[in-house]
Amino acid sequence: MTRSFARIGAVLLIAGSAAIFTACASTPSADPSNAQTGDVPAPTSPAPTAGPGASPTPDPDCTTIIPASVVAEFQKVGWSFKSEALRVDGVEITGGIQCTWGDYTTATDHVQIFGWAPITPTAATTAQTDLIAAGWKREDAPAGVYLTENASTAIATDDQGYGLTYLFGDGFVKYADTKQGLLLVQWPPAG
Repeated sequence: MTRSFARIGAVLLIAGSAAIFTACASTPSADPSNAQTGDVPAPTSPAPTAGPGASPTPDPDCTTIIPASVVAEFQKVGWSFKSEALRVDGVEITGGIQCTWGDYTTATDHVQIFGWAPITPTAATTAQTDLIAAGWKREDAPAGVYLTENASTAIATDDQGYGLTYLFGDGFVKYADTKQGLLLVQWPPAG
């Protein structure tokens, strides 16, 4: 399958720039009965984190785990999302979300996938072990542990050859259709 990287690249470039400036497996199985489609509401600023007198941080959703500027760009090109629970090697991670953004008015493989979930150290170790056993490649980095699908079986990859990729950090797991896409997953919101 061929993907239109011009449009996707432009969105990533804009979002990547926004992220930089604001910062100065198997493939998870989809269960259509649990998927939700969303008309994209106007982007809003992330809710503040809980503190004295503040409201608790809301649950992550498809319009809050990525920057509002990216949501606005997706809206501009007519994209909406489908959401479902985040799964790692078929195991649902409680409290997580996976969002597939695309143009659902037509059959297409031009989509972007983003996910986030809280995860315990034990569950993270188990998930990593299962993914490695399924042929995923492990890479340790200061940000955490990256696990990416085997490049020889990936449908699409980023400029560095990464396809579907998880990032296991301190108490969380992020997921995107490329390693570069992980830069856009920004949850919980900065306080």
